[in-house]
Amino acid sequence: MDYQNDFISLSRKELVKIMKDAMSQRRYRHVLRVEKTAIELAEKYNIDKEKVSIAALAHDYAKEKPDEEMRDLIISENLELDMLQFGSNIWHGPIGAVLMKNEYQLEDEDILEAIKYHTIGSPTMGEIAQIIYVADYIEPNRLHKGVDKARKLAEKDLSATVAYITRQTLKHLIDRKNKIYPKAVETYNAWVVEK
Repeated sequence: MDYQNDFISLSRKELVKIMKDAMSQRRYRHVLRVEKTAIELAEKYNIDKEKVSIAALAHDYAKEKPDEEMRDLIISENLELDMLQFGSNIWHGPIGAVLMKNEYQLEDEDILEAIKYHTIGSPTMGEIAQIIYVADYIEPNRLHKGVDKARKLAEKDLSATVAYITRQTLKHLIDRKNKIYPKAVETYNAWVVEK
């Protein structure tokens, strides 16, 4: 895919190289699978494929940054300080969005939202964010409980898939007695309870 619009001042090839250099080979392969899955969903739901590609490639940009660096960015960028009570699984989305904006002048709010909320979701996720949230969960190498049902749902109804994934994720965290980030509960209330 060649990028045609002005969402980012990089070609896809340049963005791919940046991501490859920023992460482990395993993480990089995951990012490429998420991009492929996300583009397939974008085609199905008639959503901007270029925005989806950029968001998918960049969604884990900060995933393997050192915790200390991420903590410093949460503070220096005036992000929500309550995140500091949680780990890098929560931090890397918002930090990735900040880094993409600061380092590569990515200004498109749809793409930044998708990067920021790809793990915890958001009560008001737009279509690009929904696609990345779903694609990250269902990419072909995912084998967790419920993924097959999520893949089938994704073929028919994007918002129902978001609701299903949100419910499954919270159930998993509760079953493991993990601490739950409050914004994830807000996502659950909006997508599962209200819809």
